[in-house]
Amino acid sequence: MRIKVDIACANSLRVLRRLRLAPQEAMQPLLQPMCSLRLDPLDPGDADVLMAQARQLRLVLSAGQGSRLLRGKNLGLLCETEDADDAILFRLAAQELGAHVAHIRPSLSGLRSPGLSQYTARMLGRLYDAVECQGLSPELVRQVGEEAGVPVYDGLASPTHPTARLAEPFDAGRPRGESRRLLLQAALMCTLL
Repeated sequence: MRIKVDIACANSLRVLRRLRLAPQEAMQPLLQPMCSLRLDPLDPGDADVLMAQARQLRLVLSAGQGSRLLRGKNLGLLCETEDADDAILFRLAAQELGAHVAHIRPSLSGLRSPGLSQYTARMLGRLYDAVECQGLSPELVRQVGEEAGVPVYDGLASPTHPTARLAEPFDAGRPRGESRRLLLQAALMCTLL
């Protein structure tokens, strides 16, 4: 896993050079996809990769280039209320990167009915590039993930998600909410590019 981290750090140096030397090139997405990254459970090697990607993303965001990274991506937010802290965090993190986020109430989605859940999960996969599930059973999230064909997150914006534990060592004098949002954005970038 050390090789992945070194690659991500080398990418960070390229980001700095591009931002300093060629602003027009900085408009292109600079982060590298890490499709093999597993978010739940998060092993130490993947945590290192996610932290390196978050550092690289911080450089891109500080240069004002973040709003183009996920432009054109449509994300589904499957939760009962969009006013909950987790829902707000997910929406803000995704929108800051340029993604569109649609709120879907699970009670209206047909996921509670066994016969409709397979059909509904497939439809979600056609409509969205990824789906964040909040407040659903792990079994239901697993079923949606198997059928949707797109990344399906199980409470990625939740304070109990494995990625949330990375915010403390990543803070380094920054507000905890800022670090948590940055790690959430890095996870989105790693799984959606």
